[in-house]
Amino acid sequence: MTKTEEKALQRAKKAEEKLKKERERIEGLKVYEREYESYGLICGIDEVGRGPLAGPVVAGAVILPKDCDILYINDSKKLSEKKREELYDVIMDKAVAAAVGYASPERIDEINILQATYEAMRQAINNLSEKPDILLNDAVTIPGVDIKQVPIIKGDAKSISIGAASIIAKVTRDRLMVKYEEVFPGYDFASNKGYGTAAHIKALKEMGPCPIHRRSFIGGLMK
Repeated sequence: MTKTEEKALQRAKKAEEKLKKERERIEGLKVYEREYESYGLICGIDEVGRGPLAGPVVAGAVILPKDCDILYINDSKKLSEKKREELYDVIMDKAVAAAVGYASPERIDEINILQATYEAMRQAINNLSEKPDILLNDAVTIPGVDIKQVPIIKGDAKSISIGAASIIAKVTRDRLMVKYEEVFPGYDFASNKGYGTAAHIKALKEMGPCPIHRRSFIGGLMK
């Protein structure tokens, strides 16, 4: 065997080992799904956008097939933008049902971010084409929902269903913020996604707020 062939074989072995570890990791993310599979359709729920100064909060709801074989699902914050975009397409293609819900900046100012998050989550659940039998939520219990709920702390990194929901919500919101950059230029929404970066705060002070800024979040910055 030549050195080139040896190196190629080593690379193939490393790739195989890496794939094996990823499959094992994904199996570990199905612990809650296995625990509650007797209930029927399991839906993961997560949100993104509670902390930004601008834009909506977006919730994702995803029902995955029982024997889901999608690799690399994780907390959306731990994935690159490219990987999130790839996984979004795969999840939307393979999911039994998937949907999102929104709460606008105006709504956030009106009822506060926590209540707006609950509202977005309820909307996401109602937008599903299939009604779930149980919800696995990232940390919270959603009021006003007549479906059994299981809140899981850091659930987006512990449950494949919640991880998938976090990816759907994150990609949806990021795409929306890129579009907002075209409508409200100067705040760099395409890059900061509405979060309070130094450049965003500087632009906010120089230009004032635009229609998608959360007035209840920026009051102290405008003094």
